Amino acid sequence: MDRSEAGDSTAVLRDLVEGRWSCRSFDRKQVPRSDIEDILQIARRTPSWCNTQPWHVHITEGFATEQLRQAIAERISQQLTQEPDIDFPVECEGVYQDRRRESGWQLYESLGIAKGDRVASGKQMLKNFDFFGAPHVAMITTEKNLGPYGAVDCGLFVSNFLLAAHSMGIATVPQAALAAQAPTIREFFDIPAERQVLLGISFGYPDLGDPVNSYRTGRQSTAEVATFIR
Repeated sequence: MDRSEAGDSTAVLRDLVEGRWSCRSFDRKQVPRSDIEDILQIARRTPSWCNTQPWHVHITEGFATEQLRQAIAERISQQLTQEPDIDFPVECEGVYQDRRRESGWQLYESLGIAKGDRVASGKQMLKNFDFFGAPHVAMITTEKNLGPYGAVDCGLFVSNFLLAAHSMGIATVPQAALAAQAPTIREFFDIPAERQVLLGISFGYPDLGDPVNSYRTGRQSTAEVATFIR
């Protein structure tokens, strides 16, 4: 396939990548099982080291989503702690901290939350554990013995899952916050010890009337992303 023949495919991919966004307010309408299976049919083609395909997905539907909400709510009502299977970043510094803060400010500004309003920002943070009202959650796990590269391969799977969903008009938000509740997640889904909880993806149809879905985060320029050597 030459460049001219690939043009349409490139345009489609560009539209999907540039158009996808993280949804933080969902309609409660269920996504048909057939559509979820179509997403998985695409994502399962993700490449991996030696074709190990380390990912596995537990997906909630209907009452199971509500049960998981309740299980996490009960846990964090006792103590809101972080217990991820894979260590979270120790600290964000420099440009990484700047990007994190900018994203947070965009979120709070969309909701009219003033800087320094710890009560309002805390309430918004807790919506992570309500899955932002989404009707479905996909929990991604990896094989512990495959180490960091297994997690990297799962990251590729997650990206394809997100893009496939977006192509079908289904909104998503990948959430490390859910991985912080790994013990509860593990118990709920009966995940074996050799599997590590990586993250959750809340998904469904977006509530486009909610202002929290109105902003979009920025990205680095091409010049910042890459260094060319001749």
